Amino acid sequence: MQNSATPTHCPYCALQCGMNLTPAPDGTVEVSERTDFPVNRGALCGKGRTAPAVLSSRVRLTSPLVRSEGTLVPASWDEALDRIAEGLSRTRAEHGPDACGVFGGGGLTNEKAYTLGKFARVVLGTSQIDYNGRFCMSSAAAAGMKAFGLDRGLPFPLEDIPKTGCVILVGSNLAETMPPSLRFFSELRENGGTLIVVDPRRTKTADQADLHLAPRPGTDLALALGLLHLVVAEGRVDEAYVQERTAGWEDARAAAMAHWPEYVERITGVSVPQLREAVRLFCEPEAAMVLTARGPEQQSKGTDTVGAWINLCLATGRAGRPLSGYGCLTGQGNGQGGREHGQKADQLPGYRKLTDPAARRHVAEVWGVDPDSLPGPGRSAYELLDALGTDIRSLLLMGSNPVVSAPRAAHIEERLRSLDFLAVADVVLSETAALADVVLPVTQWAEETGTMTNLEGRVLLRKRAITPPAGVRSDLEVLHGLADRLGVEKGFPTDPEEVFEELRRASAGGPADYAGITYRRLAEENGVFWPCPGAPEDGEDASLDAPADDPVRDDADDAHPGTPRLFLDRFATEDGRARFAAVSHRAAAEEPDDEYPVLLTTGRVVAQYQSGAQTRRVDELNAAAPGPFVELHPRLAERLGAAEGDPVAVVSRRGRAVAPARITSGIRPDTVFMPFHWPGEGRANTLTNPALDPTSRMPEFKACAVRVEAVQE
Repeated sequence: MQNSATPTHCPYCALQCGMNLTPAPDGTVEVSERTDFPVNRGALCGKGRTAPAVLSSRVRLTSPLVRSEGTLVPASWDEALDRIAEGLSRTRAEHGPDACGVFGGGGLTNEKAYTLGKFARVVLGTSQIDYNGRFCMSSAAAAGMKAFGLDRGLPFPLEDIPKTGCVILVGSNLAETMPPSLRFFSELRENGGTLIVVDPRRTKTADQADLHLAPRPGTDLALALGLLHLVVAEGRVDEAYVQERTAGWEDARAAAMAHWPEYVERITGVSVPQLREAVRLFCEPEAAMVLTARGPEQQSKGTDTVGAWINLCLATGRAGRPLSGYGCLTGQGNGQGGREHGQKADQLPGYRKLTDPAARRHVAEVWGVDPDSLPGPGRSAYELLDALGTDIRSLLLMGSNPVVSAPRAAHIEERLRSLDFLAVADVVLSETAALADVVLPVTQWAEETGTMTNLEGRVLLRKRAITPPAGVRSDLEVLHGLADRLGVEKGFPTDPEEVFEELRRASAGGPADYAGITYRRLAEENGVFWPCPGAPEDGEDASLDAPADDPVRDDADDAHPGTPRLFLDRFATEDGRARFAAVSHRAAAEEPDDEYPVLLTTGRVVAQYQSGAQTRRVDELNAAAPGPFVELHPRLAERLGAAEGDPVAVVSRRGRAVAPARITSGIRPDTVFMPFHWPGEGRANTLTNPALDPTSRMPEFKACAVRVEAVQE
């Protein structure tokens, strides 16, 4: 174990806050401020401060487990890996390679996500791989690709936010999900800028806003269209910008003009005066931004909804200009990098399309395989989970807990139980790991070195600070051991820097080009923004299959500075123009009716993270947020006869959840809210609707019809 402080990063959200870790004499690990990292400047939330608690052998796995007579019992690594190899081999022999599924996580390092995708396609030969990041920002990614030709969460650093004139923050409660980032918005207001928050709830973030718009869940698309209608009607369109830098305006304009303010007011519940005030605040300053999060994105029309918010930026000339633009606030720690390098069903490393012959040739050459041997695109995350036990008979799962986090979770739990074989690699015995035939204890953030890509597109080096317990191995060692047992002896190194060097080559020339990034640079420069092309090899075009004049890849040499700000000269489309989306409002997949008259929306609380598999094992965090609750308006509580703290049942077409009532006037009377961090009878995702966005395949977590009932104790 090291004795000095190691500069590294938090294991949780996509801010990837900088911190220092120092081993203490009593075997614990101390967290201290790291003020040199610009994203958090030393600030940490409670989850970051207490993150070392999960390193304790008291709460984490330290030995492989195998199922024997229905019970998980300790086993050797050889026995555990042999069982997994046998299970996957048997499935392939009996049902074909696509009967083997692989499910990854948005918290895996770039090296692990890259290797997992390579393992699925090269070793197993399966197309059936996806990851829980599909549940994070896939709708924003799809909309960004359509509009800009490139998807990076934020096209500018967080440090630009305080310098702009207005920010519309749509469906994000940053005060609880990313507390250190709230300072950028406080500084925005201190500098004279304004903050507009769009959220059905009066959250702690909404309390900081100059204007809070509280639309009915599932109506963010109509709201964005109504604002664009007013931009046109009030003569606020930047006509010169639209003509010079965009395409598709006439169709998008026509769609928006069908959403007049009074019509939008009826759909959303946001008054016409508030709509007009939002347009005034957004359009009057020289620069402005729109930032979206899971609220508008986790809908069955999430791609269109984000497209409509992008339209608002384009029509007003607020994209590809300094201190302006559209951005997505990625949630998971490596939600950005996790999909860029191959664990998403339709992508190869470098954010290349799996259906692109040139991309297949390039990556196959790096991997030393025949391009024709690479399988095509597979199922998206929910569709993959839904196929378990039928088309997919065995599953290798790393760093995810779908028993708690997937929509229609009781059904997904049933599908997991129906598998012929399930292997899980995780830090703790999550609810999903508890169902497995084999569980592998793997290293976590402070025990391993690797890279992460935060919400700004800043690639970071997360350094190993302590030695992992005996009996624990890295995910890279797991995949190496399995590949060897399955007949692929080379190509799966266990050293993360060696993997990253291969990732650099595989990503070279792709949209997410990491070729010019090295571990040395990451350590010296506090991270590097992609795209960052490298120097061409002799006789090779620096841009490979990318256009030579692409402005986000110019100056391709080994000293490329990286690209903190995208699109300032042109967008990453073929003609350099951004594309408007001609979209119209449509209802949620499931609207309230007489039987289910209320809308449920879900989200997070500050003291817990995602499925809670790790944070629920930290005493301080559990004391702050001990369990689930149902947030409801006083009028709804009065109709139920429910008082604060009384148990209430929330019932949807998919199941029933019970949790204490939390009564507040900060939520709409037609809406209830539940956090989704807990299993058991208070599991919010028992209720949620798996209806999928047709483009992104994002489930509709944010709006489903429910009824609320008092529970007789």
